[in-house]
Amino acid sequence: MSESIVVLDFGSQTAQLIVRRVRELGVYSELLPHDAPESAVRALNPRGIILSGGPASVYDPGSPQMPEWLPQAQLPVLGICYGMQLQSYALGGVVLRPDNREYGPATITLSAVSPLFAETPAEQPVWMSHGDRIEQLPPGFHPIAQNESTPFAAMGDETRHWYGVQFHPEVVHTAHGRTLLHNFLYRICGCHGDWQPANFVAEAVERVRARVGSDGRVICALSGGVDSAVAALIIHQAIGERLTCVFVDNGLLRLGEAEQVIDTFREHLHIPLVVVNAAEEFLAALEGVADPERKRKIIGEKFIRIFEREARRLGDAKFLAQGTLYPDVIESSAPDRKKGVTIKTHHNVGGLPADMQMELVEPLRYMFKDEVRAAGLALGLPEDWVWRHPFPGPGLAVRLLGPVSWPRLETLRKADNIFISELKAAGLYRSTQQAFAVLLPVQSVGVMGDGRTYADTIALRAVTTEDFMTADWARLPYDLLARISSRIVNEVDGVNRVVYDISSKPPATIEWE
Repeated sequence: MSESIVVLDFGSQTAQLIVRRVRELGVYSELLPHDAPESAVRALNPRGIILSGGPASVYDPGSPQMPEWLPQAQLPVLGICYGMQLQSYALGGVVLRPDNREYGPATITLSAVSPLFAETPAEQPVWMSHGDRIEQLPPGFHPIAQNESTPFAAMGDETRHWYGVQFHPEVVHTAHGRTLLHNFLYRICGCHGDWQPANFVAEAVERVRARVGSDGRVICALSGGVDSAVAALIIHQAIGERLTCVFVDNGLLRLGEAEQVIDTFREHLHIPLVVVNAAEEFLAALEGVADPERKRKIIGEKFIRIFEREARRLGDAKFLAQGTLYPDVIESSAPDRKKGVTIKTHHNVGGLPADMQMELVEPLRYMFKDEVRAAGLALGLPEDWVWRHPFPGPGLAVRLLGPVSWPRLETLRKADNIFISELKAAGLYRSTQQAFAVLLPVQSVGVMGDGRTYADTIALRAVTTEDFMTADWARLPYDLLARISSRIVNEVDGVNRVVYDISSKPPATIEWE
């Protein structure tokens, strides 16, 4: 690897977003645990280190601390929020908890010239999210920026090339955050900027070859989404016919999805494909289950048992491949890691049984959705597949609130298909990053054909987002929403009410379960 920026993770929910921003600026980046050994960091040939934010206080017992090797590493360092407080605390400064915390938008004023803020205005809006603040800078540092609540909103030590900012440059609410990160990468770390998402394909192919070996066989779980498809193409490029894709029709798919998967992989990509019709197995296992976490666990285990069964039938397949992405990993983080909290368990991250017999291969585990799409286009995946909206691993089971049954799945399938087809017809599918229908466990009174009805409610959800870590609800035209609602009520039996979800993430998640 020619160069990288290593982000050390202290538990921030936006730690992966820092990695994404660095990659967008043309420099490869990976997220490592805050206590990763120096050898693991050096293996990535870092030109600099970024310390992420985090929920802890530096003076709390057991709070994550700065690696002992870092001050002598002779590498530029940028501390963000908790990372800045940690720099100050570890190097002789003073960190205290004031009476008032600072969350949300703020305006900082630059108080000194610094390469970190080159080509940015003297006053600029930023996004704050901190309870503690620095009261005294460590020796060798000087203040760079301030505001009324935070006397040291940014600090720097030009001699050792260490900098800290109390705000979050990685989020879009910090207007000049991209420029600040660019300055750190190129002016301070001296990066060359020679990384592009397409480069990941060659690196991923080599990693798969090293993991699987010269004679290992892999089963790849196809879900119908772009992630598992790109994972399959990378693995096929790495090991050829030693890959067999397995597509499990679990009865929880969108309308026409099974047929599309079969046609694309068998006829277009010519990759060996085994189709397993397991709808009855999944529905039997899910009977009466309403809790979303139980659904995920059941579905995750059922998938694994089916893949293990297929591996035995196919012979000696030792590895199971999945299209796990960065956002899957962060949202499934275990709470006992002291690095954030579990938002929900993804069936292909936290829902896997502990006694599974196969080893995992996850070539996309450190990629973001836009990078996967770029890789998919480079690998020849059809464009309409590349730009499909994300679909959860547990499928419609987590878009159908309450117990899962075949009639309720059919209702949801039809409503969802109407919503998506109308979005495409209006030319708005690509301008929304995720859109879907949800069947609620709520019935309400209606009037249809001069008669009283007591029928189901469909919720529509469409969001715009850059990274899927945060999202806003899509402002769809009223006439389009009216047409979609009318079609669903008229064409889907058992539905008499349609509502539109106008919640952002946070506080909501994109999916309902």
